[in-house]
Amino acid sequence: MTNQIAIEVRSILSALAIGLTFCAYIPYLKGIRGGKVQPHVFSWVIWGATTCIVFFAQLVGNGGIGTLPIAISGITTFLVALYSYQKRGEIKITKVDWFFFLLALSSLPLWFYFSNPLAAVIILSIADSLGFIPTIRKGYVLPHSEPLGFYMIFLFRNTLAIFALSEWNLTTTLFPGTAGIACLVFVLVVKFRQNNI
Repeated sequence: MTNQIAIEVRSILSALAIGLTFCAYIPYLKGIRGGKVQPHVFSWVIWGATTCIVFFAQLVGNGGIGTLPIAISGITTFLVALYSYQKRGEIKITKVDWFFFLLALSSLPLWFYFSNPLAAVIILSIADSLGFIPTIRKGYVLPHSEPLGFYMIFLFRNTLAIFALSEWNLTTTLFPGTAGIACLVFVLVVKFRQNNI
């Protein structure tokens, strides 16, 4: 009985995290369409790649139903990148941006070489966090170009996704944990900048 209750609670938390994903992305996409939000396209490509790979690593790490918010987020992240590119979001790509992208892709051979998804998740968590740098840079220069509520929703969503995981280990928790911290750092930097202009 206790195991069944735990499964139901994880299912509810996973559903809430997926709901928050959509609650965050729908206004964000509307903001892109209206020109109020101008994402850094390459950051979103990096985040899409890292998130999709982490989803598969979480499956191998026995993440269970709690992996679904990450899967939905990975697909939707690529859609944001595509849509923002079509709407001419920030497309300046630096050598550092390419480095982060290649770092994310390097996780796959490491995973296969070490036969351990944790190696990939560590690299992906680093790449994803470092991939935030172009967005933080843009947010610092243009502090009103990103809706802070979007990142706060993702901080909360990642927390729910962690609690929805069937098994807590570094393979399943590291990525959503570091992504949540990156969202918090971004919000604090942009809020500081907004208050000091």
